[in-house]
Amino acid sequence: MEYLLWVIVALVTYGLMAPLTSVVTTDVPPAVALFLSTTIFLCLTAVVLVVTGTGSLAAVTTPSAGIVYVAGLFLSAGILAYYQALERGPVSVVVPIYGLFIVGSSIIGIVFLGEDLTATRAAGIVVAAAAIYLAAGGEA
Repeated sequence: MEYLLWVIVALVTYGLMAPLTSVVTTDVPPAVALFLSTTIFLCLTAVVLVVTGTGSLAAVTTPSAGIVYVAGLFLSAGILAYYQALERGPVSVVVPIYGLFIVGSSIIGIVFLGEDLTATRAAGIVVAAAAIYLAAGGEA
């Protein structure tokens, strides 16, 4: 359960990101906003690697690192599209629709990673999808 504090920090800080991005992209193009926020992200991550001593260069050439590079491409495309959407649409609609990634990731975990599909988990996925649809005002 030690992960709960990290989840709460992620929830609060990531929850603030979308409204701030929506406001800033009225004056700053989404790609520039993403570049600037990514620069901050990279600098902070570099500090974490140095402070924790986990920044081994050998890790960037392992076979698993290739998967990380592909995931990074997906992450980059997804966040750039998210910033574009936040520039053009209301946060109250964009964020819930974007939140469908939770449902998609859950299904991928079950179908391709062999995670258990229990009745409770299936109900949770259905209810999450319905909640996102309703939160987006039926625009999802």
